[in-house]
Amino acid sequence: MARTSFDFSGEVAVVTGAAAGIGRELAQRLSAAGARVHGVDVDSPIDTTDADAAVTWHQVDLRDSAAVDSLVATVFDTEGRIDHLVNNAGVTRDRALWKLSDEDWNTVLDVNLSGAFRMLRACAGPMRAAGRGNVVQVASINGLRGKFGQSNYSASKAGVIALTRTAARELGPKGIRVNAVAPGMIETAMTADLPEAIREKATAETCLARLAGPDVIADAVLFLLSDAARHVTGTVLPVDGGQLV
Repeated sequence: MARTSFDFSGEVAVVTGAAAGIGRELAQRLSAAGARVHGVDVDSPIDTTDADAAVTWHQVDLRDSAAVDSLVATVFDTEGRIDHLVNNAGVTRDRALWKLSDEDWNTVLDVNLSGAFRMLRACAGPMRAAGRGNVVQVASINGLRGKFGQSNYSASKAGVIALTRTAARELGPKGIRVNAVAPGMIETAMTADLPEAIREKATAETCLARLAGPDVIADAVLFLLSDAARHVTGTVLPVDGGQLV
């Protein structure tokens, strides 16, 4: 099946969590669609390919407000514009809540939720000045329903959803759209390490009887960033094969 085609020629996109998995797919796809892409991650990508070559990479810890502000200033000074922000960075520290340490809780909330807030706050300045911009935040269906062993992760993604809806209201009058996608279980290197019983349960939850790869999330994100979604803001789009049905 052919990939959906989008054109972001001449536009500038910033993607967090871009070194692997969904974020790497997003950075590659935006670049292939003509955008000048800045990939942000605490780590560098491993085994880079030709598809990564056009991406400008930045090693930044999203828990550091000063580093985030410096990153966004650097991108803007270099490019003169920031059209798109994809807040994808996320970590997990899965344990039943009575086994979670303060560090487990704080790390997940600080990266997944506060990191998204810091990036959104920093990019809001140049986007508001330009009177345009698009933001997509990668949440999770577990921020909509909860998940055993993921109280920290689910809380962080529920926060991302609330942040998305509030930012859509605050930034909409300036021509900035803010949306979120909520993936179900996606086939990545991270989920490949999960016990087979967990993967089978997730597959059984779907209506389509299958899990998908990062490309389906990229299709949804690129749609929301594109002019095809020009009247869509404040929405949360589940991309889960029907796990929530």
